[in-house]
Amino acid sequence: MSINVLVIDDQTLVREGIKSLLSLDSDIDVCGEAWDGQHALELLQSTTADVILLDIRMPVMNGLEFLEAIQQQGEDCNALVLTTFDEHDLVLECLKFGAKGYLKKDVSLHTLVSAIKTVAAGKKWMQPIVTERIKSQVTPSEKSHTPLGAPLTEKEQQILQLVAAGYTNNEIAGATFRSEGTVRNQVSSILSKLDVKDRTRAVLKAMDLGML
Repeated sequence: MSINVLVIDDQTLVREGIKSLLSLDSDIDVCGEAWDGQHALELLQSTTADVILLDIRMPVMNGLEFLEAIQQQGEDCNALVLTTFDEHDLVLECLKFGAKGYLKKDVSLHTLVSAIKTVAAGKKWMQPIVTERIKSQVTPSEKSHTPLGAPLTEKEQQILQLVAAGYTNNEIAGATFRSEGTVRNQVSSILSKLDVKDRTRAVLKAMDLGML
């Protein structure tokens, strides 16, 4: 049975390129294409997509707004965010709003297909090379070379990795067999040790310190 993929990107050339690549795999079928989030919402009323390839920056309704709209409808979607390298904050926001992973726009066909099949199977996809490039994009003014107040425990390191992957406290609790309250306390401890105020800054500083 084919995996139905909806491609959302405002650039026609990008959409056509993705469609051409995916047509080479017999397990994948592009069931539709949209040029912005609003158009995609309209298509989803009559089209069932197993995986959505989602651009972030689009007119009318961008990728983040699309994910927020889906979430407000009480629905879920297997969205893979297509990203360039200057969008690390937006990528993290998309993960918070339910995206199942992210990909560089110049990925190989093998990686693209692997990501689609992974997400279609109900798993998340995080591409290490994107994380490395995001790390390299943090400007010197954003970096903080202040050492940790105290080392993270093994459990806290595990929690930090899941936070960086975009998991919510509730999802982390389910994945680590802990209560949500325990996870919340551990996240607070991580923020304190990293001397940051929120999860995004925690991820950026952890990247800077070589912890991710």
